[in-house]
Amino acid sequence: MPAITRTEDLARFCEAAKSAPYVTVDTEFLRERTFWSKLCLIQLAIPPASTGKTLGGEAVLVDPLAEGLSLEPLYDLFRHTGTVKVFHAARQDLEIFFHDAQLFPTPLFDTQVAGMVCGFGEQVGYETLVRKIAKADLDKSSRFTDWSRRPLSEAQAAYALADVTHLRVIYEFLSAELVKTGRQAWLAEEIAVLEDPETYITRPEEAWLKVRTRTNSPRFLAILRELARFRESYAQDRDIPRSRVYKDDAMIELASTKPLSEADLGKSRLLLREARKGDIANGIIAAVKAGIETKDLPQVKADEPGRPGNAALSDLLRVLLKAKADAAGVAPKLIASASELDAIATGHRDVPALQGWRAEVFGKDALRLAGGEIALSAQNGAVKVVPAR
Repeated sequence: MPAITRTEDLARFCEAAKSAPYVTVDTEFLRERTFWSKLCLIQLAIPPASTGKTLGGEAVLVDPLAEGLSLEPLYDLFRHTGTVKVFHAARQDLEIFFHDAQLFPTPLFDTQVAGMVCGFGEQVGYETLVRKIAKADLDKSSRFTDWSRRPLSEAQAAYALADVTHLRVIYEFLSAELVKTGRQAWLAEEIAVLEDPETYITRPEEAWLKVRTRTNSPRFLAILRELARFRESYAQDRDIPRSRVYKDDAMIELASTKPLSEADLGKSRLLLREARKGDIANGIIAAVKAGIETKDLPQVKADEPGRPGNAALSDLLRVLLKAKADAAGVAPKLIASASELDAIATGHRDVPALQGWRAEVFGKDALRLAGGEIALSAQNGAVKVVPAR
């Protein structure tokens, strides 16, 4: 089917969608050659009973690459609180809309998160939900096609529409399950994270915190911080992937070797050839120099003093988490990550697993286990919580 390419046609569909209880939304984009995702296609669908006289019926494709097309009608729909906006694995889609229009669709429903809350496993995929809930199979042969090329093929259009038409059945099932189990508040806590602008903002001065390294030398980390700051700013300003500037392994090498000239950069084993001269080379040298000279060294947290039984307690908490997650029918990783369990075992209490709905499902018993108030027992092949003797 042809995609919407005119603003007035998009406005007509979005006005009809405002009368629907919900609209399902998906996007296709490219990011291989840019820092920011390039939006190539938008898919929208409303319940069949809400179709009325909308252009294109109950499901449409929107071509954001069409000359002269404004997405303001869509953003107006996103602001309309009377229609729920349904996505699957919404984070990347939301990042696109936040970067383009500084808004989030509201109210928002994410079927991947809802699926995890309803016991469909960790990071449950759309294809899995389609198979288990909609009882259908998906043709994924167009998944990795170039969505920026025009015209779209019939296979691409069919693939794209399937991502929002089956989503209607999934949404209706999961929303009913949440009501049945009384877990709407659980989903609301997760959606709040997706609607927080901080989720999508990467500040250059904080970019180094996402780089994995085994070295904790304050001076090394200071140089790494400056190199990551330069890379993040350079990539964002020029809309190119970070890896096109230099990759993490090259950055770690540079923080170790501390090059201060182009000749020094020429000795690098991992640095891209085009990064050894010009603006990137100058930026690297300036960053290394700043890291060497700064007195503002990163504060490295000392290793935990190693309270007796920390490792064993972490293992016990993992067992408790599995038992509690199984009993609640929730994906364990949605409740607590491995690092959170280790943090609890070493005495930290400001972790998400001890707050909100997670505290009710797991956190309170986790603290009781850490405090020696309860123990774990194997009974009839299952793990049970019992009072400590």
